[in-house]
Amino acid sequence: MNSGEAAFAGRLFAAGIAAAELLTIGLGLRLGLYAHLCERPLTAGELAERAGIGPRYAREWLEQQAAAGIVTVSGEPPEHRFLLPEAHRAALTGDPAPALTSVLPAAGIAPVLPRIAEAYRQDGGLGYHEYGEDFRGAQTELNRAVFEGELAGWIRSALPDVHRRLVRGAGIADVGCGSGWSSIALARAYPRATVTGYDSDGAAVREAIANAAAAGAPDTLAFARADANGPDEAASGRYALVCVLDALHDMARPVEVLRWCRRAVRPGGGVLLMEPKAAEEFSAPAGEVERFLYAVSVLHCLPVGLSERPSAGTGTVIRPSVVTGYAHAAGFQSVAVLSVEHPLHRLYWLR
Repeated sequence: MNSGEAAFAGRLFAAGIAAAELLTIGLGLRLGLYAHLCERPLTAGELAERAGIGPRYAREWLEQQAAAGIVTVSGEPPEHRFLLPEAHRAALTGDPAPALTSVLPAAGIAPVLPRIAEAYRQDGGLGYHEYGEDFRGAQTELNRAVFEGELAGWIRSALPDVHRRLVRGAGIADVGCGSGWSSIALARAYPRATVTGYDSDGAAVREAIANAAAAGAPDTLAFARADANGPDEAASGRYALVCVLDALHDMARPVEVLRWCRRAVRPGGGVLLMEPKAAEEFSAPAGEVERFLYAVSVLHCLPVGLSERPSAGTGTVIRPSVVTGYAHAAGFQSVAVLSVEHPLHRLYWLR
């Protein structure tokens, strides 16, 4: 084996270690183990008792986490004590835990990999609902943190005129709302506004209604099912703000959806898109964000987009030129990238 072959083999081995360790993190998150390791160092037996898991499993998992440098260890065997250091706590015990960003591809995709491979062979697709509850739940929590923590602030700072209209009670449409957390965040930020979340998946709409009820969302929030062409014509000219948040790149017919969005907007309003922060153009090798987006596209977003035909087949790596092309094809005259900083997302304002 020459030096180049050895280096690449080493890279694959390191990637394998990282993937396996991500799964052990996912296991710890699922079992709620990290929360028990914050207050004081625990033995394996103490963790087992607190978390309700087998003592032998607790010891093996704790030793693995210590070997990986995730938890610290003190004391002498057989009474080793383990602690989650303060610097690691926010990533592993937050609500939602930021660690899910890394765990999501490894833990969520693995169970459906054979079905993804079959979609490739048959030139078919895989519907969003086919990825399973674990994947959908993890992805939901990732976006929920953005919606709850940043969305309203982005609108306030980047779209002050729209913000003022929403404060006074103008209407908002949230197209492709999924499980509803974006709509819930908008309704909470603008309690006088009427917010309608639309999604083509009836199960997602039912989940959104349940989430809104559990969250105590304002009664100005409602949800409705809509097909790929957008909600009903009665919504035309109704909204000061139409949002399509981290959803357009998954849609089989994005131009048709944007055409409805354009019709739905009142004079002086616009359409807010949140899409992945892909590079301006393809280059290889790429940086970490681009590598992440491509991996997610290969394994999830492109199969989802191709599950309906005909399909634009956009995928996760939706470049600014693609967004602009879709917007112009839908009849928008102005497409602007908003001055909002986020490592994974880019915001567009369509007028």
